[in-house]
Amino acid sequence: MKQGHEDRFFAKLEEELPQVPPKKKVISLWMQIAASVVIILGLALFYFNNTSVDPVEKVTVVDRENAGKERQGISLGDLSPDLKKIETYYTTNINLQLADLADDPGNKELVESYMDRLAELNTEYQRLNAELNQLGPNDQTISALINNLQLRLQLLQKLKSKLNQLKSSKNEQESSNIV
Repeated sequence: MKQGHEDRFFAKLEEELPQVPPKKKVISLWMQIAASVVIILGLALFYFNNTSVDPVEKVTVVDRENAGKERQGISLGDLSPDLKKIETYYTTNINLQLADLADDPGNKELVESYMDRLAELNTEYQRLNAELNQLGPNDQTISALINNLQLRLQLLQKLKSKLNQLKSSKNEQESSNIV
């Protein structure tokens, strides 16, 4: 090939196909706003998912003294996924029942007596849990732990029922006094 062949070739190519500057992509204002909204929503979801409270967190019901201490050993939920579901179900329902209790000064004695009984059941649950850690899992201990959770839930349901009865009887007395 002759000298300068490549240069002549590129010159002819340039004459035939002149370089056209690439078209700038025009992004409309609406696309920019939509992209911003998507980013903000994504960041908000990320933030709320990372800061939300774990629903399966182990805060033992009625045990206010040991709430901040770390749990040692195994618990009922650590033995199997089915037992974890059972434990979570009962503790969640117990916590919901406790949250639904209305503070009424007229029923304070009744509520305190039920809370004392719940504290006793909680102490028994902790003893059974210690037994589970010492002796290892066995059917009797597992059954006793589940029965303890059931008793606590039943006790709270009875308390709620009694409070509703007292409330309805007070309402009936007030309505009869008005008439």
